Amino acid sequence: MSRKLDNSELERLDVAEFKEAKKAPIIIILDNVRSLNNIGSVFRTADAFLVQKIFLCGITATPPHKDIRKTALGATESVDWEYRKDTLELVEELKKEGVRTVSVEQAEHSVLLNDFQVDAQETVALIFGNEVKGVSQEVVNACETVLEIPQFGTKHSLNISVSAGVVVWDVWSKLNAQK
Repeated sequence: MSRKLDNSELERLDVAEFKEAKKAPIIIILDNVRSLNNIGSVFRTADAFLVQKIFLCGITATPPHKDIRKTALGATESVDWEYRKDTLELVEELKKEGVRTVSVEQAEHSVLLNDFQVDAQETVALIFGNEVKGVSQEVVNACETVLEIPQFGTKHSLNISVSAGVVVWDVWSKLNAQK
């Protein structure tokens, strides 16, 4: 039998330690995400895997908001974030800085997540889109890579917060395997 651990036994970082910790070379961009609960969930995922920063773009709401806080459980205090009006401008800016831009979308010539290769020497910006429309076509066009999560059931997509959890964990795992 396994005893569940108390939170005090998990040896997690506090906010100050998180701020000082070495971050994974991962950036998350939310492109016009509507759901405040999805936004909060992405903050928790970003905290769990020491993501460098979240960019909240377009209609994506920003902290502080009670519905974001409800699902983020404090991660809006630990994870660095910034609001940008235009996702495409941000993508072009990051590319000039040498960041690899990756839209998570179902598209022609996409790379399946299990085949996606990462290099620990580069920073990867993972772009997740609107719950109905996905990542905008102009942003998909501007990205160096389109990444697709393989799916085998009847539904056409995963919830954006689930997609972020799956992709961030996979990229984080591949980066840590290189250490």
